[in-house]
Amino acid sequence: MKLKHAVAAGLVVIVVIWMVIPRERNVDDGYSLPDEDSSVSAATGDSQPEDGSQFIVRVAHLEARRFEEQVRVRGQTKAFRLVDVRAETSGRVVATPVQRGARVTEGDLLCELAVDNRAVDLQEARSRMEEAQLEYDGAVDLQDRGLQSRIGLARLKATLDASVAAYNRAELALQRTRITAPFSGIMEDRSVEVGDLLDVGGTCAALLDDTPMLVVGLVPEQNVGKLYRGAPVSVRLLSGETLAGSLTYISRAADPQSRSYAIEVELAPTDTPIRQGVTAELYIAGSETMAHLVPSSSLTLNDEGRVGVKILDSANVVQFVPVTIVGENIASNPGSWVSGLPARATVITHGQEIVFPGQTVRSDDSWSQQSSN
Repeated sequence: MKLKHAVAAGLVVIVVIWMVIPRERNVDDGYSLPDEDSSVSAATGDSQPEDGSQFIVRVAHLEARRFEEQVRVRGQTKAFRLVDVRAETSGRVVATPVQRGARVTEGDLLCELAVDNRAVDLQEARSRMEEAQLEYDGAVDLQDRGLQSRIGLARLKATLDASVAAYNRAELALQRTRITAPFSGIMEDRSVEVGDLLDVGGTCAALLDDTPMLVVGLVPEQNVGKLYRGAPVSVRLLSGETLAGSLTYISRAADPQSRSYAIEVELAPTDTPIRQGVTAELYIAGSETMAHLVPSSSLTLNDEGRVGVKILDSANVVQFVPVTIVGENIASNPGSWVSGLPARATVITHGQEIVFPGQTVRSDDSWSQQSSN
């Protein structure tokens, strides 16, 4: 233990001696700072190159044009109506002639119930109605000859009306054993099979009307004011198919949770069947506004973080103008549609990041002229 203590004490003494011995200050050990002062100058809005020349920036001379804003909404396809066809009388199912997924027309038989005693009840009601009719006709003849009182004739008339009503009820009960399609469409599902007992209100089948198909979605409250009924809509399905339609419904009440407004778009007829529930993107034509189409690369931020572009005034002085992006152009001339610029503006398209508001520069618009030609 004494040897270890002696070694440790020796190491401490060596370190202390190395730290207190003076050394040359001009030795470049890689960690010393230079003796002379150095300063860093920041460029300001009034700064210019030291040789007196001015920066050269590329510009484009742009004019405001009418732009139809597009509201982008995410939604899904929906059938015009999807109805559960229900029974209006009870009975045993004896026939289901339509298969699931088959197309039917209005009036086609979907489910048939057993007639049971309904045909007999109808025959009995018909006989009683004919009997009451004969008695009433005889009473009318007797009254014409003064042999029948008005009270007796009224009693026979009431009997006749009751028998007619009973006959109509029996006929309706027999008709209700045949459950038919209320409109043309596709039988999406069948809830019963032959032999099942169907009660009043029981579902026979689900019928889907796909003429026309709809696309539904929710529009944020900041965009709903730009829409109008009848606006053209371009719909892009998740499968990549593009469809056309028109805006047919805009909700007047917002969803209490999302504060969005429901819309419906009616699709134009197509040869390809469209399924319900397919995810879709809607591009809805909104209101028109005056805007400039600027290269997306010309957009920049100021010190406050506002989006804008830098333009030149008549004296070639740089100015920052805040803008609002109202749309994107992905066609042959890609760029961003912005509002907030003067009707005619000289927009800096290259070099806007190295110049500052208030700085005088030289402009090169040859690129803009060649592009316009």
